[in-house]
Amino acid sequence: MIDAIVLIEAEPSRIAALADDLVARRGVAEVYSVTGEYDLVAMVRVGAHEDLADVVTHGIATAEGVRRTHTLVAFRTYRDADYAWDIGTD
Repeated sequence: MIDAIVLIEAEPSRIAALADDLVARRGVAEVYSVTGEYDLVAMVRVGAHEDLADVVTHGIATAEGVRRTHTLVAFRTYRDADYAWDIGTD
């Protein structure tokens, strides 16, 4: 499994609609609206580098409202397995 983080600069009027559009696409696991230089962060999880190229260059980068992307490919992924199970249990 290949994990990547895609930082997205978007047209302000399209941020919410773009986030909804992107999270519905194959390979995009999550999309976050964030503060700072970028407007959205997409977490991409695919099986091969070729899939990553398709998701980012033919999917995310060409989506309506995307101005610019910056992709970070993870060497290794660290997850807190308990975190997912603790959400909403308090």
